[in-house]
Amino acid sequence: MTTTTVSIRRARAADAASLSAVFDDAWREAYQGVIPGVALERFLARRGPETWREMIGGGRGFAVITFGERIAGYATYGRARDRAMRADGEIDELYIAPEFQGLGLGTRLFRAVRNDLIERGLTRIGVWALADNARACGFYEGLGGVAGAESVERISGFCLPKVGYLFT
Repeated sequence: MTTTTVSIRRARAADAASLSAVFDDAWREAYQGVIPGVALERFLARRGPETWREMIGGGRGFAVITFGERIAGYATYGRARDRAMRADGEIDELYIAPEFQGLGLGTRLFRAVRNDLIERGLTRIGVWALADNARACGFYEGLGGVAGAESVERISGFCLPKVGYLFT
């Protein structure tokens, strides 16, 4: 019998290449048809391993979820950066590699990050999702998020509507 361990830990500089690959795969899967192809590829090209090393040391919370020895996903988070959601804390990004989706890893990672924010005294937590990303919107609604604030995200020159979900 084989046992595979799932764990959540803080990101390390050595994770940069794996995080870059998870990001590329997750974004291509999630945003194909939502973000125009050329804009999506331009955006992905700007976030290689060096960007991830800088983000890991950048002062925001940065957690990874592993499946065995592989990084299956990540989340970045911290104090809310946008007042439009009226949140104390914010989950900036939460992505799971396509081959690990549907296993409950996103839910586990979300709950761990939310608990970390609450322990820091940040109890009203917000997260943005592109409005046309039905899977992400359904995910946050399924976790109890209440849609509220709306805004626009600029990605490689394109303006895309986004919706904020609040968790209290």
